[in-house]
Amino acid sequence: MIAVLIAGSVAMILSLFGTRWLIAIFDSLGKGQPILGSEDHGPVHHMKKQGTATMGGIAIILAAFIGWLVAHLRGGIALSDQAMIMWAGVGILSLMGFLDDFLKVRKSHNRGILWKKKGYITFAMVIGLMWWLLAGTGISETLSFTRSDFPGWNLSPVLWVVWTAIMVWATTNAVNVTDGLDGLAAGSALFGFLAFTVIAYWGFRNPDVYNLVNPLDLAVFSAAMAGACGGFLWWNAAPARIFMGDVGALGIGAALGLLAVATNTHMLLPLICALNVMEAGSVALQMGVFKASGRKKRLFKMSPIHHHFELVGWPETTVIIRFWILSGICVAVAVGLFIADFTNIADNFAGR
Repeated sequence: MIAVLIAGSVAMILSLFGTRWLIAIFDSLGKGQPILGSEDHGPVHHMKKQGTATMGGIAIILAAFIGWLVAHLRGGIALSDQAMIMWAGVGILSLMGFLDDFLKVRKSHNRGILWKKKGYITFAMVIGLMWWLLAGTGISETLSFTRSDFPGWNLSPVLWVVWTAIMVWATTNAVNVTDGLDGLAAGSALFGFLAFTVIAYWGFRNPDVYNLVNPLDLAVFSAAMAGACGGFLWWNAAPARIFMGDVGALGIGAALGLLAVATNTHMLLPLICALNVMEAGSVALQMGVFKASGRKKRLFKMSPIHHHFELVGWPETTVIIRFWILSGICVAVAVGLFIADFTNIADNFAGR
């Protein structure tokens, strides 16, 4: 538990000061986030945010990684191959996001690197990452809800790789879509990482039930990401001094998806990341209705759905706080289901 607390605390402090440093750099350069391109139809009322510092995800990912490393200095916890592969995946997707952000800032345009093909490129990256995770660790190859044997359906290696790659890739995109209001993505991600910290540590304390690979290291990993998101949120809360950018959204999404894979909570992920699912789902529904109607009708005033509520008349901070509440409720339900399943198992063992 001490290692978990160290990781979260160190990551939060480093993120807090690292984010402030990034703000100073962007302010000195006179550069920032472009909001709209000429061919886009985005929220015009957000144009006042044009030029806000961006790429805050650099501070999040680096602070989390350093916090994770520092926690291992205490001893008694090994640097696991699984966590190293997960960090490699987070780093690769964050680098992709960094390149995208860099080109956006450089061109003063909100479309970056190969924007129409970015989804295919990131999916190919995630496919390779999941093959590496499967080949390099003893991770379970079953479809899971709260543990590897529930429901415990065995998947072939190819099917497992495709299924988990879709999970991770979809989560990265869903977090990216959510990152449209000040603090919305960082706050909901904080809830998600706290949930995975509890789940991983619970697995560490009950190895006979969960059979996880290096669960304590997973808890340290998740705590470090939670702390880093918390430190960043100090500056990202409305009115934001800095945005996380794609470097943060893709890295955070990858970390959440990989934690669900590593903790054998595949089917619990949509509940832990329910806000992200709602946001991404609203975009899919909007596009579906628009195309089905011959480009004449829209289901929402604007998508993602947080912009719809802004146009309905909710102030931005009201949307953010209410969406945080929804996210917190869903995360609490997810953790509750996880603990309830454990309690059921414990009762069955006690009855024998």
